[in-house]
Amino acid sequence: MELPAPGPARFHSLSEGSCLMRTLLHPASKFPASVDLALLVSRVALGVILIAHGWQKFHEYTLDGTAASFGDMGVPAPAIAATFVTAVEVLGGAALILGVLTPIAGVLNMVSLLGALVLVHSENGIFVENGGFELVLAIFAGLAVIALLGAGKFSVDGLLGRTAAAR
Repeated sequence: MELPAPGPARFHSLSEGSCLMRTLLHPASKFPASVDLALLVSRVALGVILIAHGWQKFHEYTLDGTAASFGDMGVPAPAIAATFVTAVEVLGGAALILGVLTPIAGVLNMVSLLGALVLVHSENGIFVENGGFELVLAIFAGLAVIALLGAGKFSVDGLLGRTAAAR
């Protein structure tokens, strides 16, 4: 194996390698819009999942049925918890999809999921097929990223931020 000759050509080669490595490890540094696109995809995916679960609680199980189920699982104040969880899943899911009040929607759903994790799923292990916490944890993690980073440019929040900044 032949080593590169000393001098400027050698440093140029190292510079190209580090640029490639930075692009591979941090693609957003080269393509800044990719962060906004990733936030959009994540918001929509998580929003759809949350709306589906909230709508199921409201329409299929009903709030009374959800409250009874929560009570059977040992959730305190099951009627209040059922109303809160259903509302933040449906309304918060829609807010995520639109990207409006995104950090608030994310945090409220994280609170709901933290309750589900601690009160219901943690004792069942990780796998969802056994009533475990893998889905709860995955959604929680995705919401944490969105709550901390915000909605991105492709959102109502982003549009309002740009409009306010232009004034």
